[in-house]
Amino acid sequence: MPLRVPELAPSLGRLLVPRRLEEPWVPLDDIREELATRVIELGGEARAAAAREDRDRVLDAVSRRAWLAAWEGAVRRSGERVVAAVDGAIERAARRVRMPRRPRRRLLLVGSEKRAIAARLAAGGEALVAALDALDAVAARVRDASVLDKAAHADWQEALRTSARRLEAAWLALETQVADEQRRWAEEIDAVARWRPSLWPLIALWTPLAIVLVWLGLVLGGYVPAPAWLAARLGF
Repeated sequence: MPLRVPELAPSLGRLLVPRRLEEPWVPLDDIREELATRVIELGGEARAAAAREDRDRVLDAVSRRAWLAAWEGAVRRSGERVVAAVDGAIERAARRVRMPRRPRRRLLLVGSEKRAIAARLAAGGEALVAALDALDAVAARVRDASVLDKAAHADWQEALRTSARRLEAAWLALETQVADEQRRWAEEIDAVARWRPSLWPLIALWTPLAIVLVWLGLVLGGYVPAPAWLAARLGF
């Protein structure tokens, strides 16, 4: 009995057709569309294999590994976008206040901060991973199921639909976290915008010179006796 692969598009919901009040501060629509397209392609590959009655290929096409690869790729690219946006905002703020290049470069995100952003974006996928674990378990049953085991086939189809719904939820959580990242880094970017160069180098340079000039003025005004070497040079 060939496996029947359900249509996954209806279960993808807002991953296919977003409903937002405002656009994300980091452009994500191309990543979202590619993720949805990839899942639909996986379903198409599975249906093509089902038409050939290649059960192993059907199960592999929509396996836990395939779903997870698509999700992790979307998370990675989204993280790169957020990192680039934060670094860009810091760089622009630093340039506006004429911060020197060396301290400006030290403000850009480092590896640990980039990994933390990626981890926060991926956190919304916990329910998806659980659904994919369940899909993997059902697929193991279906791989050896007989034509009479309709319950196993139905469970597998429902596990696929559930995975699609969890993917939608994971993506919505990722978009929410992207918005949170903007708020998380806003204070640091504002601090960069408030930066002003230190006055200590100017004070250290001009204070001795000012003292010398004041002393020289007092000497020339006759308020302070001039040293012998200066008196000889000035003809006092």
